[in-house]
Amino acid sequence: MAEERRVGRVVAAHGSRFEVELADGRRLSCVTRGKKTGVACGDRVEITPTSAEGGVIERVLPRASLLYRSDPQRQKIIAANVTQGVLVVAAVPSFHEEIINRVLVALEAQQLKCVIVLNKADLPETAAAEERLALYRELGYPLVRLSAKTDVSPLRPYLAREVSVLVGQSGMGKSTLVNALVPGARAATREISTALDSGRHTTTHATLYHLDAESDLIDSPGLQEFGLHHLRPEDVAAAMREFRPLLGHCRFHNCLHRVEPGCAIREAVEAGRISPRRFAAYQAIVGEIVDWRARRYG
Repeated sequence: MAEERRVGRVVAAHGSRFEVELADGRRLSCVTRGKKTGVACGDRVEITPTSAEGGVIERVLPRASLLYRSDPQRQKIIAANVTQGVLVVAAVPSFHEEIINRVLVALEAQQLKCVIVLNKADLPETAAAEERLALYRELGYPLVRLSAKTDVSPLRPYLAREVSVLVGQSGMGKSTLVNALVPGARAATREISTALDSGRHTTTHATLYHLDAESDLIDSPGLQEFGLHHLRPEDVAAAMREFRPLLGHCRFHNCLHRVEPGCAIREAVEAGRISPRRFAAYQAIVGEIVDWRARRYG
């Protein structure tokens, strides 16, 4: 007789194979039924075990949140059911502010918290990087300065009782941070890679680690770009914290805050109440979305 369906949690996503952790701690290497896709690390799923080591994912249970990025061709899921993003940056290699703003918009659109980590704090270039990041601290995003190679304790209070996903460009030191926060993470990742037949470990897929009984951490692949084509212009505006008090105060109810007369957002920029850097980031994101929709729908 086939084993009854069980509910588990996806703790690793490697292409078409997923490691699912059951309530009893057992972990199964699973595939999806048919050609179903869209399963993410952090998902709660129903599975049918097919052996002591394997199973089939039958259904993804409703999600509390879903962090993903998109371009004109496809959507790329980063993690599901997280409560906050931990955005990792460093002075060397230099971080791209465009990525920071896009990640913040994606998190805000899902009503998720965000902590910004300035890693490699021992480098002489870090002071200048911290000055660039002061804007985001002023907007209310916690900015944690640390060196993952020596001391990660400043970050630990922010991870307590949260399901956090690490995001950031390649080279920012996310893997070093994970290894410092999760003793044995490297060994655990090798075991997962072996179980899922993914070969040697490179951070190309998401993996969930338990920090303690109440706190989890998902490591995600390094980013080179972060498209937001799944959002509407009004979603982007609402995701900009400093825009919110002014939304609904423009002359036109459907104002895109680009070139329209009587725009409360543009007036705030001109008056110095909104950073030109943030406004430029908004303009770039919305311009990309509007241009793409015009090409797609005519």
